[in-house]
Amino acid sequence: MVEMMTPLGVPMLLDLRQMHGAHDRLVRTYAASAFDASQEEYDVAADVALALDVHREGRRYRLVGELRTTLELSCGRCLNRFTKPVELSFALLYLPYADNRGEGEIEIEEEDLATAYYREDQIDLGQLMREQVFLVLPMKPLCGDGCRGLCPVCGINLNEGSCGCVHAWEDPRWASLKGYDRGASG
Repeated sequence: MVEMMTPLGVPMLLDLRQMHGAHDRLVRTYAASAFDASQEEYDVAADVALALDVHREGRRYRLVGELRTTLELSCGRCLNRFTKPVELSFALLYLPYADNRGEGEIEIEEEDLATAYYREDQIDLGQLMREQVFLVLPMKPLCGDGCRGLCPVCGINLNEGSCGCVHAWEDPRWASLKGYDRGASG
């Protein structure tokens, strides 16, 4: 497994061979620049604070933790960039990759949604953090509940000004009936 390093030299891997006992506590802070979000819908705008309790049960590891950071997103209505603080909690069960048989189609149980796999006695904390952040992203991020978006005609940001565009839409299928007079008799 490729070891991911932050600019500060802190590895983004949890080496399970270094666990001493059935429980360990891990607290780390990663620089925002350590996360390449170029392929994501967000940018990491502040350091990422990760706190984990790691519980070992044989070759199974339960990670219960919290993650705090600030993301920069594009508004789904006006396209302006805005920041959103993120604080989330998670609980995941990690099993050895060898236990992942991938045998055809199977029905996923509720506990399977919180199960992940590790290889070579290492858990990729970078991947864990990316997945957890992705799960809390809104489907349509908004800079604010009252965001008015962009004018569909001229493209001006309606939060910053107004335009003289006609925003009423008329269905062209009813245009021929527009001049019809109900009171006229035939």
